[in-house]
Amino acid sequence: MEQMTITAKVQIVASDTDKVLLDETMSVYRDACNYVSDYVFQTHDLKQFSLNKALYSTLREKFGLKSQMAQSVLKTVIARYKTILENQKEWIQPGFKKPQYDLVWNRDYSLSENRFSVNTLNGRVKLSYFTEGMSKYFDHTIYKFGTARLTNKHGKYYLHIPVTFDVEESNISDICNVVGIDRGINFVVATYDSKHKSGFVSGKAIKQRRASYSKLRKELQMRQTPSARRRLKAIGQRENRWMQDVNHCVSKALVESNPKHTLFVLEDLTGVRNATERVRTKNRYVSVSWAFYDLEQKLIYKAKQNQSSVIKVDPRYTSQCCPLCGHTEKANRNKKIHLFACKNCGYKSNDDRIGAMNLYRMGISYLADSQVPDTVATE
Repeated sequence: MEQMTITAKVQIVASDTDKVLLDETMSVYRDACNYVSDYVFQTHDLKQFSLNKALYSTLREKFGLKSQMAQSVLKTVIARYKTILENQKEWIQPGFKKPQYDLVWNRDYSLSENRFSVNTLNGRVKLSYFTEGMSKYFDHTIYKFGTARLTNKHGKYYLHIPVTFDVEESNISDICNVVGIDRGINFVVATYDSKHKSGFVSGKAIKQRRASYSKLRKELQMRQTPSARRRLKAIGQRENRWMQDVNHCVSKALVESNPKHTLFVLEDLTGVRNATERVRTKNRYVSVSWAFYDLEQKLIYKAKQNQSSVIKVDPRYTSQCCPLCGHTEKANRNKKIHLFACKNCGYKSNDDRIGAMNLYRMGISYLADSQVPDTVATE
């Protein structure tokens, strides 16, 4: 068994009085985080014990935080710095711009099947919330709640709860199906599986909608007014939410349309955003801002839930290599008309389908190298 964590998003129902109290608590929490962040940046001290000794009294007296709130502030700042150091390898001071509140399970907050209880600057309050989809998580023999985050988005309050549970590990020896998945722009995904069936998800509508967003942004940027800047921010958030929903639907369909113990094979697109010099300027926005990574992450965690696996392989020549005779040549592929035509054997097909077929073959090779019994269909 292995542990898996997903985030449950819960909308809180709050009265006007409760909203004022929540906003005040989140704002003070944010200000306290910035205060601690300044101190850590000057001292480079990331030890909970020494930070508590130096700052605890100030957090209680200056910001009026409860004891557990003060501890949560320290943990929030330490976690943010550790993430930056791990990713950037240097000391960069994080800023806490938006009001937030990190809540420790059974200390700062508790959640029953009909009530959300939260600690505030003026004591505990009990609020209602939209319970749809949450009922299954209250079996605490299976699901465990972690440190949640309370946020305010456009006047609506949301609680983001990390929920941890055990899932059965996918064993290579259990693999019964291999699916090569080629991600692209013309087709969001093109697939090829062990039954030698191909599948496509068109990217035409997505490309058109993103082009509309891009055109609207350019028009608003030219205006340079406060209202235009507000509109720009709203558009960016809306496009991001929409694209994430598209990736959610695509990844869900991929997992649900294949049996358990499926091996999904993706191209390793690490560094794709740094390849702008090889893309025409007018096409760079479309090419390097496509949400490939988000789709990959959603597929990985959904596959785990279905006892399936995802591997990433070298993407070189996957659209130039003939899946029948193995001849590899750049001229095999005509990008303008999305056609693959092998110069050696004459095999023709859609270039994205060829990519998926080659990824499928690489998945089969991966299983062979892992000494998997001959239970997986091969070409």
